[in-house]
Amino acid sequence: MRVVFYCQHVLGVGMSSAAFEIVKGLADHEVIMVTGGAEVDFEPPANMTHVRLPGLMMSPDFKDFIPLEEGVTDVDDVLARRLSRFREIMDEYRPDVFLVELFPFGRRKFRFELLPILEEVRKGTWGPCRAVCSVRDILVEKDDMEKYTRRVLDMLNPNFDDVLVHADPAFVSLGETFPAMEKIEPNVHYTGYVARGPRPGAGPTLRDELDLGDTPLVVLSAGGGNVDGGLTAATIEASAILAQTCPHRLCVFTGPYAPEERVVRCRSLAEGCDWITLRRFTKRFPDYLAAADLSVSLGGYNTTMNLLAANTRSLMLPFMQNREQNMRAQRLRDRGVLTLLKEADLEPETLSRRMAESLGTPLQPHGIDLNGGAATSRILEELIG
Repeated sequence: MRVVFYCQHVLGVGMSSAAFEIVKGLADHEVIMVTGGAEVDFEPPANMTHVRLPGLMMSPDFKDFIPLEEGVTDVDDVLARRLSRFREIMDEYRPDVFLVELFPFGRRKFRFELLPILEEVRKGTWGPCRAVCSVRDILVEKDDMEKYTRRVLDMLNPNFDDVLVHADPAFVSLGETFPAMEKIEPNVHYTGYVARGPRPGAGPTLRDELDLGDTPLVVLSAGGGNVDGGLTAATIEASAILAQTCPHRLCVFTGPYAPEERVVRCRSLAEGCDWITLRRFTKRFPDYLAAADLSVSLGGYNTTMNLLAANTRSLMLPFMQNREQNMRAQRLRDRGVLTLLKEADLEPETLSRRMAESLGTPLQPHGIDLNGGAATSRILEELIG
């Protein structure tokens, strides 16, 4: 089976971590990963070919395209070159499955290239090919939900054969945030969550590498780093207070796209604190979570799944501009899996107390299906036959 997998992140790292886990689940099949956002440093699985479209990101308000090629300002030219390159990719690979991340439930601005490709798939231009939408558990809330659902259905129903929902329906179902489930015509399949876990034995191995002994390890992360809500600086300051009564190590990952001025400020705050290390990114993030006694983080999908897979205590600050992170984090809190942070908790004295309390809190089993990578492969195999 050959799969062309379109995955376009627009602001942060987005779903690319989950996408790579899906690729790993398809280890017995050929995957052509088509991306067109900011570059992410990763080692592609052996079964994957990575093809980049001319780069585009979105402005923070998600209204405008931002070309990523140095010196390029003509957005229309970038759009035309992307679609042309996309057609070349489909001509070359002629996939059995065209797997599209999130669209049309999101990424609406990218319909300029996706709808023409989907139309050709429907016509059979590249031979028999199944169009499959890959969507996460909770959709972003819209001001006019009736208009939104109508628009989604108008693009989904005529163009897609199946929808893969990367969620455990016993925890949250797609219908809770998409009110027109009964009008979806493609087959809907739940895969379980797609979670990148640590390598076997990685936690103890990394603790030995860091020469931790019994010293608690706190891992602070801000996802892609485009936004951090003040969490990174606040946690560094809280660590300095906590160290007076609870010696620990703090590993800070600002995110690969963190603004340089924020990174400089955080390095300044950590100056003289020899128990604090600061880096933008690590390929071993799940291993760090497995080694950690506590995670302090934002509430993105990837980070949350990494935490569940590593079974690590967590203080989480969800992004409050939409319901996705907050809804997921609140349900995990209700299960006793994590502790929610609010903006008021970012005062350093308060945050240091929250960290101390969490380090003494017993871990709770979450019981959530995290086998979405393997299940995605199995479902696609069954669909293709």
